Amino acid sequence: MKKKLYELAHCRAGDKGNTLILSLIPYKEQDYDVLCENVTPEAVKNHLKEIIKGDVIRYELPNISALQFVCYNALLGGVTTSLNIDTHGKSLSYALLELEIEI
Repeated sequence: MKKKLYELAHCRAGDKGNTLILSLIPYKEQDYDVLCENVTPEAVKNHLKEIIKGDVIRYELPNISALQFVCYNALLGGVTTSLNIDTHGKSLSYALLELEIEI
């Protein structure tokens, strides 16, 4: 069965320069392992391929049942140089939640 991430988790976005940071937190702690298995750096980069031009690094935070993705070269230069409407990348947290995974 396939589910979109928004059915299992919520997401927060942050930025530092041209680097986007996405934190993925499951609604239910028991879904953490499902996220670890299915939401890989490759899956995130492929899902947001039109936006993320650099590497994606995933950090697992099992003590708080969360994943953090650091996405390089993803904000068109960063807040001070980008002409993008969403220079901080806040809407990209919602874009990530549209990713469909196999359960």
